[in-house]
Amino acid sequence: MGIKEFAISFIVTSFLFSLLFVPALLTRDIAGFDSTKVVAVPQRGDFPVTFAYLISASRGDVNKLKRTLRALYHPANYYLLHLDLESSANERLQLINFVKKDPVFSRMGNVWIVEKSNLVTYRGPTMLANTLHAMALLLRTCKWDWFINLSASDYPLVTQDDLIHAFSELPRDLNFVGYTSHLGWKLNKRGKPIMIDPALYTHEKSEILWAQEQRTLPSAFKLYTGSAWMVLSRSFSEYCVVGWENLPRTLLLYYTNFVSSPEGYFQTVICNSKDFKNTTVNHDLHYISWDNPPKQHPRSLGLRDFKRFIFSNAAFARKFKQGNRVLDKIDRELLHRRKGRFSHGGWCSERGKRTEACSGLGAGQGPGVLRPGPGSRRLKLLINKLISNKNFRKKQCK
Repeated sequence: MGIKEFAISFIVTSFLFSLLFVPALLTRDIAGFDSTKVVAVPQRGDFPVTFAYLISASRGDVNKLKRTLRALYHPANYYLLHLDLESSANERLQLINFVKKDPVFSRMGNVWIVEKSNLVTYRGPTMLANTLHAMALLLRTCKWDWFINLSASDYPLVTQDDLIHAFSELPRDLNFVGYTSHLGWKLNKRGKPIMIDPALYTHEKSEILWAQEQRTLPSAFKLYTGSAWMVLSRSFSEYCVVGWENLPRTLLLYYTNFVSSPEGYFQTVICNSKDFKNTTVNHDLHYISWDNPPKQHPRSLGLRDFKRFIFSNAAFARKFKQGNRVLDKIDRELLHRRKGRFSHGGWCSERGKRTEACSGLGAGQGPGVLRPGPGSRRLKLLINKLISNKNFRKKQCK
């Protein structure tokens, strides 16, 4: 097959993916959600800002997902959980029962599970499609200010009261995205190769397929790369899903055949958009320790990293293995959380009582009450540094 015929076949493949696969994902429902009913979650009038979370997990991650959800939970926010298609029916049932039987989740109605699981391969475009799917569902379902994507291997380093307080005075259009235009080794390993992910048309995970030919770098837009984890504004999320310009769709077609597309798609969209490139904050608010030389996955964190967590001033860290003792230390010293309970917060803490006793509604001081702690001050230090005159404009989309 000649290069022209090969290129045409890939364009057709990408076009069909855009027309058929992604729209189908974006219209799938959330388990247990009835769009005719009013969700009983406190709205923006009760709390300064609201976050919408996507927490993704795979086979064997249910217990990690449960723990991460409890550590992240707050009645002001919304939580969409996704167990990918590789997870067993028993694991899905465990998660559904966990959400349904928790009295706080049931009463507040702000925790949902994606009903029809997507097959997710982390080197292909399916993870990107899954993120766009979650954005679309959350945009249709509820009002929020920022979208945060996490995995079950992530864990918070601050309470949600800390996070809400730290974001309460920020412009609502800011996007926290780690990025760079210096692709380095990714130029030849990811920018030029062409691949197809069989997960686009099968129900089983398999190795991605490589083409012999390589493509030249684009001239219509500039490539960026960075972290797959981010905090995105509602306005930019709407732009990616609805796209009043054709840029998000054009880049979605391009990244269909791009290795590890979640590490480049949103960065390239936002930095090539005249409306959003000046809203970027070059940080994903995560603490991540990468192998050197860099590989596909970050190093697993442990007790030796605890002081680095604090000095980083980050809101989240990854990745953690299940049952790692450092999670207990984070719960105890940073989140003031006991096993099986929620993280410290004004919504569930009584005056004069131990902050670790956060077991749910009924003990709180009322809607809209925040009790931020040292985590809020640490996070504010980081954010203020990132948006200072010295760093903010000078480092945008460079």
